[in-house]
Amino acid sequence: MGDTWGLPFTLSVLNRLTSFASWASTYAALATGLAAALLPCGVAQAWGPVGHQTVAMAARAQLTPEALVHLQELMALEPGTSLAEHATWADEHRSPETGPWHYVNLPPGDCNYRPARDCPDGQCIVAVLDAQLRILDSRAPPTERLQALKWVVHLVADLHQPLHAGMAEDRGGNRYQLQFLLRWSNLHTLWDSGLIHHMGEDAPTLAARLARQFWPSSPGNLSVRAAAEESCRIARQAGFYPSGTVGQAYISAHTPIVEQRLWLASVRLAALLNRALR
Repeated sequence: MGDTWGLPFTLSVLNRLTSFASWASTYAALATGLAAALLPCGVAQAWGPVGHQTVAMAARAQLTPEALVHLQELMALEPGTSLAEHATWADEHRSPETGPWHYVNLPPGDCNYRPARDCPDGQCIVAVLDAQLRILDSRAPPTERLQALKWVVHLVADLHQPLHAGMAEDRGGNRYQLQFLLRWSNLHTLWDSGLIHHMGEDAPTLAARLARQFWPSSPGNLSVRAAAEESCRIARQAGFYPSGTVGQAYISAHTPIVEQRLWLASVRLAALLNRALR
């Protein structure tokens, strides 16, 4: 990816994302739902709709022509849907059984993922995403591969939200209370949607801006395990857990990290789909 595609592919990516932004009003209603997301809640959903749709839109624009063809063949099973819509499917169909699939808990002071310790039953984001990628990159029935696609698009984004590789002690920041924009919330919700909402952009606009800002980019290591450990290290950095009220200093320091994680998620998602959809 990245530089290897050259200028024509770069322009293609930017043109695709610009076209997404041109119908941004379609998704404007999503922003109104984010204010409610800032209220305290039991378990937050990673990135929220805008974050997930941003990752999906940006990733789709980076797919190879071959991958796009195979993607469209799968999505033809559900006519009229888009990859951005599929990006939120896993949250919309969340259940007690699939809830643990969205995260992995790593112990304090140790961001090295150990399957026997951190995912003994295989019901965590690392094991599940690896399993769904195998299904997508297989000759399984198209309906199974389409469902795997929905999981992959969602979980790759989840994996890049730092608190989805958080600590069990505070439930990935869900139990860490704080004030943001004069409202009580928690750290997980702040990272899911609060900081994105504060940017004031809908998904198509944000995806296009991130492309202009970060393109071209290399996906680096495509290991699911490595990405989880990467997120964990971000969440353990000094200053990640604010004290009390979230002010402008925290917003200014951490919004660039949110932007980087959203974009990197899109680059890695595109690379994984380009590899699986051949």
